[in-house]
Amino acid sequence: MDQPADEAVEDGCFVALTTDSLNAQDVINKVRSPEAGAIVLFAGTTRDNFGGKPVKELQYSAYGKLALRTMMAISKTIREKHSLKGIAMVHRLGVVPIGEESILIAVSAPHRQAAWRAGEEALEECKSRVEVWKREEFEGEEGVWRANRDGLKGVKVTDSVAETAAPNEEP
Repeated sequence: MDQPADEAVEDGCFVALTTDSLNAQDVINKVRSPEAGAIVLFAGTTRDNFGGKPVKELQYSAYGKLALRTMMAISKTIREKHSLKGIAMVHRLGVVPIGEESILIAVSAPHRQAAWRAGEEALEECKSRVEVWKREEFEGEEGVWRANRDGLKGVKVTDSVAETAAPNEEP
């Protein structure tokens, strides 16, 4: 049976992009193994402020097929490096309201140290490499697109450069 175009499963690695709300237990279950003594879950949530400004919501867009390939490459590398039993990475697209998750990453390993390290490394690699863009919507201001990176201020994207700065799903 073929996998849906918005997810991929290979060698103990599960990656997905979805517009649905994320479910932590479902992601944990993707990595559960009788050989694992530790499961670590990271849940990235939309907070109500950024840089001292009130956030209304976040919107995520991705170059889907490429983002999935990058997520899978990251997952395979980290699974091998840390001898994981499983790794799952799910990113939400579209509007993500305050207090809801935009990303869930779960890893399972025989021991906790490897799981902690792998979980953090997976998140950092995902944020630096995966083809996902974020539009920050602030109360009373026009939103701004930015790369999905920590601590970097967004820049206003004009209509003439919007397609290259924050591409939507490919046709």
